Amino acid sequence: MSTDLTPLNLPLSGVRLVEASAGTGKTFTIATLYLRLILEQGLTPAQIVVATFTRAATAELSMRLRKRLRVAADML
Repeated sequence: MSTDLTPLNLPLSGVRLVEASAGTGKTFTIATLYLRLILEQGLTPAQIVVATFTRAATAELSMRLRKRLRVAADML
């Protein structure tokens, strides 16, 4: 049985752990799930917990989330 694990097809309920090697798309996947939670589920950023382990990763993730939100807002 094949399971489609692309971020556009992952279920939005429950807890998601995104774990993989460097350069495999973790930040892209997290940003996509984050945006989907806001657009599809009507959650606010204060209702979503995203955790990472280093300050550098946190800074990169924060920048990508803000950029993704800006692009979505511009499209709407």
